[in-house]
Amino acid sequence: MTNDAQRRLVALLGNPNCGKTTLFNAITGAHQHVGNYPGITVEKKEGSYRMDGRELRLVDLPGTYSLTAYSLEELVARDFLVQERPRAVIDIVDASNLERNLYLTLQILELGAPVVIALNMVDAAAQRGIEIDAEELSKRLGFAVVPTVARTGRGRQELLEATFRLMEQGPVWTPLQISYGPDVDPVLNDFEKEILAASFLTDLFPPRWTALKYLEADAQVIERGREADQALSDRMEAVSAQLSEHLQKTLDTYPEAIVADHRYGFISALLKGGVVKRSGETDRLFLSDQIDKVLTNRFLGPVLMMIILYAVYQFTFNYSTIPVNWIAQGFAALGSFAESALPPGPLKSLIISGVIDGVGGVIGFVPLILFMFLAIAFLEDTGYLARVAYMLDRVFRIFGLHGSSVMAFIISGGIAGGCAVPGVMATRTLRSSRERLATLLTAPFMNCGAKLPVFAMLIAAFFPSKRAQMMFLLTLLSWAAALLLAKIIRSTILRGPSTPFLLELPPYRLPTFKGLLIHTWERTWQYIQKAGTIILAISILFWALMAYPSLPAARKALFEQERQAALAELPEEGRSAAQDLGPGPAESSLPAPVAAAREKLRSLEHEEAVAALKYSFAGRVGSSLEILTRWAGFDWRTNVALVSGFAAKELIVSTLGTAYSMGRVKRGEDIPLAGQLASDPAWNPLTAFSLIVFIMLYAPCFATVTCIVKESGAWKWGLFSMVFNTTVAFLLAVAIYQGGRWIGVGP
Repeated sequence: MTNDAQRRLVALLGNPNCGKTTLFNAITGAHQHVGNYPGITVEKKEGSYRMDGRELRLVDLPGTYSLTAYSLEELVARDFLVQERPRAVIDIVDASNLERNLYLTLQILELGAPVVIALNMVDAAAQRGIEIDAEELSKRLGFAVVPTVARTGRGRQELLEATFRLMEQGPVWTPLQISYGPDVDPVLNDFEKEILAASFLTDLFPPRWTALKYLEADAQVIERGREADQALSDRMEAVSAQLSEHLQKTLDTYPEAIVADHRYGFISALLKGGVVKRSGETDRLFLSDQIDKVLTNRFLGPVLMMIILYAVYQFTFNYSTIPVNWIAQGFAALGSFAESALPPGPLKSLIISGVIDGVGGVIGFVPLILFMFLAIAFLEDTGYLARVAYMLDRVFRIFGLHGSSVMAFIISGGIAGGCAVPGVMATRTLRSSRERLATLLTAPFMNCGAKLPVFAMLIAAFFPSKRAQMMFLLTLLSWAAALLLAKIIRSTILRGPSTPFLLELPPYRLPTFKGLLIHTWERTWQYIQKAGTIILAISILFWALMAYPSLPAARKALFEQERQAALAELPEEGRSAAQDLGPGPAESSLPAPVAAAREKLRSLEHEEAVAALKYSFAGRVGSSLEILTRWAGFDWRTNVALVSGFAAKELIVSTLGTAYSMGRVKRGEDIPLAGQLASDPAWNPLTAFSLIVFIMLYAPCFATVTCIVKESGAWKWGLFSMVFNTTVAFLLAVAIYQGGRWIGVGP
């Protein structure tokens, strides 16, 4: 085909019986010819049209319901789009069966072709009581939607003018990206990276489209893939088979069904809000629509959403308390055993303070994490979380964000228990670069699963009777902070208009018990693996930073002198009893001088342990930061924990556990970390709340920062998130602490 013919090429595509051929005949008239595609019997129609000195070369493609290449017609239509790359596609849809016809439209858009929609047979739709707002539909899709009646010629001229305008914009193919849910999207993202890196079939198809075809087991694409790169194709086929098996076990379905569900969910969301109005007998909704009339009601929906969110926290805390206590008691017993079994020295300190008290503090919250993930998995699998995004779209627009930003926030931990890394990656679905940047910069403010153990520990220590209420409050605070800061960012460094919101609303489905268990265990196991690898390694590192360098010999000698002075005042038989600082006889049963000496020795041991901790590398860093952090109520030990939190937020718990463990005298006085904080004079509810808010908002973990850099394509945004988030967090923590002291809440 010549370049001139290529520039004039337009494809007509649509479902069977949508009026496509009638429209083609009306446009081309006698200027058409009919033949067959090479080597096959499928009919091929071509024609031409001239207007104001401009010419179109039109090809009427076979009627098809999709581009999945299950039939010969589908294969012909898809191959034509891929190989000939027309300058425009006129997509003819039946207005009276809009939802079904738009399924093909989405596939054309995912392929990236420039589209004009001919909303055909609007007269027949009106007779059935269906009214379609073509202007609003066009606004949401971002391209022309022209009402037509092919048999009478209505709208034909407007359709052709819209086609010429589209062609004049240039040969820009921009694939539409649709989210296919938490099971499918990660696989698609991984495939997309590999495809781009290997330039695998990128001369034919968009990378994500190729990845999707592998999940759909598209025979033609897989055959081409094997010819292009056998090893990569084999690997993608294997992963696709694993995903298919996983979906069959958890949801009793297959990737093709999940893809179809989400596409129809996308269409359902697209047509909500007055785009399609029905009257009379046609106003009978499907079950999902009937449920949505209640759950997404403009006034009742938000109230129900708050109730559901609060119920999640009540369920999580009420049912996780007993197993959390069991694990805490188990680690306490393990620590006591290590105390008695190991000889004094660095190894004993490492095992007890670095491993048992460090990692144990994180592992102890596994039951809470498990129950939280179970509740989130239930909401995800039912399809309710997508409705949350739909309801919050109006709110997000006020703050300069996009409706699709809601899902990024939810994935990041908007209901607690998510992760900011996939949340940041979820911003890929946003078309506007400004909205995308604003979203990925504010998504880390959500309460991810890494922050949850820290919050749970502090709430247990200082707000034990109001655990669910506090988590509910923290969720609202994280959303409010993210939205307000997004508004600031969108009003200053990222100014620009909003883009239309499109989101798939998958049909409601009742989750299977087996599926819920598998989803919950997968996420919980990831948490446990992280605690057993990354957190263990960094806990040991911070133990070393808190253990070395040791106190100078001169200071140790001073402490020893004071100990000997306290013992010198006792008779020989009382010295051994005074020196036993572990579990022993009750203080009341000892003679007064022995009990006093014992208390003095315990105090000296504690002072020496704290002095050694402050003299260590970590202690020096924490102490040097106190000049600033004291305004927010944080002492040097808290500062050390917060520094470790830059690597991973769970480390805050393990580092605090290590720091307080190394400041104890003997294992016999062991109590959970929450209890130690609650009994520490330096801590109080105001300090705890100030710290919670700081941890909620300060710099994302290193993995999230790396992801921000990768998704934004610039290191400056990763550095910005660290500096901006920490500055905001510190200023707010100072305001809370100083404000609380001013009104008399704190010390």
